Amino acid sequence: MKKIKVFFTTSFLLFWALASAQRNSLTLDSCYYLAKQNYPLIKQRLLIEKTSEYTIANISKGFLPQINFAGQATYQSDVVQFPKAIPGVPVLTKDQYKVYAEVNQPIYDGGIIKEQKKLQEANTIVEQQKLEVDLYKLRDRINQLFFGVLLVQEQQKQNELMKNDIQLGLNKINAAIANGTALKSNADVLKAELLKAEEQSIALEANRTAFTNMLGYFINRQINENTVFVKPENVIPSEEIRRPELLMFDYQNKIFDAQNDLLTAKNRPKISFFVQGGFGKPAFNILSNNFDPFYIGGLRFTFPISGFYTLKNERALIKLNRENTSIQKETFLFNTNVALLQQNQDISKLQKMLQTDEEIIPLRTHIKETALAQLNYGIINSSDYLREVNAENNARQDKILHQIQLLVAEYNERNTLGE
Repeated sequence: MKKIKVFFTTSFLLFWALASAQRNSLTLDSCYYLAKQNYPLIKQRLLIEKTSEYTIANISKGFLPQINFAGQATYQSDVVQFPKAIPGVPVLTKDQYKVYAEVNQPIYDGGIIKEQKKLQEANTIVEQQKLEVDLYKLRDRINQLFFGVLLVQEQQKQNELMKNDIQLGLNKINAAIANGTALKSNADVLKAELLKAEEQSIALEANRTAFTNMLGYFINRQINENTVFVKPENVIPSEEIRRPELLMFDYQNKIFDAQNDLLTAKNRPKISFFVQGGFGKPAFNILSNNFDPFYIGGLRFTFPISGFYTLKNERALIKLNRENTSIQKETFLFNTNVALLQQNQDISKLQKMLQTDEEIIPLRTHIKETALAQLNYGIINSSDYLREVNAENNARQDKILHQIQLLVAEYNERNTLGE
């Protein structure tokens, strides 16, 4: 029973530790997501959706009955007259009046409302994709901050190792001074270099704080000294470009398709039912001088021939806009491929430099260790030892820089491809 209790207790503590580590860890992809959700521009997504809903709702109201009120008062130069007076038929006056209301119910609009909805939907998709393009640009800024933190952290680790090397040499010099085999000035040289390394620690910590503060503001998350930045793996991106801009260009072509369809619909015949009623002097009886009610109803057929005057030019304009979009897409792909060529070259260069770093560091470490032994036996002084310590430190710092630069180049290439 005790063994089972110990097992469950251990399992719970292990699970709690793993969960805590995950809560305090931060990955590059999670920063992408959090920054996108926190960026103020994302609020436009809801505005675009609402605007589209209202616009489509207004377009749909085109199927509702259209009601118009109208009136007119006229004076004309002549009226109907008879050669001889007819009993019971008054002499008509030249002033006439009419007040009426008309209800027009569309039956067939040529498909205008349907095509207007399709055009609005296409416009909405393009606006949403433009927003995605703008939000995608956040990745470059997140890369700068995230990898900036990683670089500073690695530099801090290396700086601590250099301080340990200096302190180790200082301990040996202090022992030699106590034995009367070394001068105090040798210790002062190492102490001064140790203080310089402490200053470097302060500067690196300040840089880390600046990077984490800016990154925390972007992702709306508190970052402290316990936050673990998970170093991403090296990636080998594919060669296919899948940037959001390409989708935007494709969606713009759908707008042009919808515009063409709308032009066709506008030039189709229209059929509607109408009812008109009101008062007139005269009404339908032209031989009356009285205000009489009237009404009329029926089907109305219209065929807008004038639309064909400009149809050819309007289609030509749409074609030009489509060709302009095609040129923009081609230009975008050209510039993207140029950027990829440069990034590929940078990656290849950094990989070769890292191979050289791997060869330099063991040599520098061996030279430093030899210098420490020589310092112990008084063969060299503290300045000679520091020179080798700094040389090894510079070699390790170069490797750290090249490793982070390689990651930055690889993930910049991934972003350029749109993965």
